[in-house]
Amino acid sequence: MSRLYLSPPHLSGAELEQVQEAFASNWVAPLGPKVEAFERAFSEICGLAHCAATVSGTAAMHLALRLLGVGPGDLVLASSLTFVASVSPAAQLGAEPAFVDSDPATWNMDPDLLAEALAELTSQGRRVKAVIPTDLYGQCADYDRLLAVCEAFDVPLVADAAEAVGATYKGRHAGGGARAAIYSFNGNKIITTGGGGMLASDDEALVREARRLSQQARDPGPHYEHSTLGYNYRLSNVLAAIGLGQLAVLPERVARRRAIFEEYREILGQTPGLAFVPEAAYGRSNRWLSVVLVDREVFGAGPGELRQALEARDIEARPVWKPLHLQPVFAQARVFGGAVSEDLFARGLCLPSGSAMTRADVERVCAGLLAAAGRG
Repeated sequence: MSRLYLSPPHLSGAELEQVQEAFASNWVAPLGPKVEAFERAFSEICGLAHCAATVSGTAAMHLALRLLGVGPGDLVLASSLTFVASVSPAAQLGAEPAFVDSDPATWNMDPDLLAEALAELTSQGRRVKAVIPTDLYGQCADYDRLLAVCEAFDVPLVADAAEAVGATYKGRHAGGGARAAIYSFNGNKIITTGGGGMLASDDEALVREARRLSQQARDPGPHYEHSTLGYNYRLSNVLAAIGLGQLAVLPERVARRRAIFEEYREILGQTPGLAFVPEAAYGRSNRWLSVVLVDREVFGAGPGELRQALEARDIEARPVWKPLHLQPVFAQARVFGGAVSEDLFARGLCLPSGSAMTRADVERVCAGLLAAAGRG
């Protein structure tokens, strides 16, 4: 029986045609017509007017924060329950990350705690340069409430929508309304370029400068002139070609991930000791990963035991993100709240969710979970 991975790439075949066109044109270097087409196509999907394709979502976040003036002495407020790349660019720019706990209903940044954090920090004279909420596991944060708080304190919101391509909030795509939005096309995301990201914004000047910085900040002219230092962050034409093929099947990929989540919930949802994150009334999750919460005392096994039991059956599962305020690298960082994300980390388990999974694959995972708790 083949191994079940957490979230492997799922190619459709359309990617090959796009890549062959790139090869036929001999345009295999960074930039090129496929990059420009990918940016235009993604702009139409995300609803933000301008896009810059990058080598990773982390690179896109780095560019966004640099262009918002984040630097030494500044604070950046971010979700605690997220991957480290949400805030590592801020720290690398010399800023100090601080963390905001999750809303227990959505698992995303709590708008009330964000308001408390901004009120306290600004009263202390601290300079908060950006707020970075993460759309966790494909469910959008409550943008309207978060944006209202940010506007009250005149702080830009940068949406970390890396996990939420194809998700919506009140009818608009994840990231809509933010000063800038960041997306990821890493190999484990709902669609992939093999490795890549996107910076999107309605701010044309910001995206234009992001493109310049991502190409080593070369100034206009026949020779190489540099008035500032940049990066080698632009996506290659070949990888953009893969992205174009993947965008063509995005609705199908979202539909299948959502169906997989419902299959898990159908089989396990009535099992005592297991619970799934509800879908927020304001949006539609892409269900990038299906996550189950486990009450060890009731179910009969904890998430660590279940992960090991699944691994013994050649099934990959992972813990929920470890909150960033618990990470050694951020041991001295401020956190507002913390108990909710700590509880989700203690009880959560991410289950295989790849869009190529069959109903039989889902049943295989469920059988492994139930057997580990003596319920099989």
